[in-house]
Amino acid sequence: MPAKSKAQQKAAGAALSAKRGETPKSDLKGASKGMETSMTEKELEDLAETRRKGLPEKKKD
Repeated sequence: MPAKSKAQQKAAGAALSAKRGETPKSDLKGASKGMETSMTEKELEDLAETRRKGLPEKKKD
């Protein structure tokens, strides 16, 4: 499942880094904190590897 916005892709990357132990979980803020606990490493990889070119900065409702 690809990311729908640049913000979602960045948050997934931060959560993935924390899940792997590369960065401390205490550094997570906002959506990335919830993503780290509720998503598997594979799901986070799918979101984080999405190309950012052409994505909106934030998803419109």
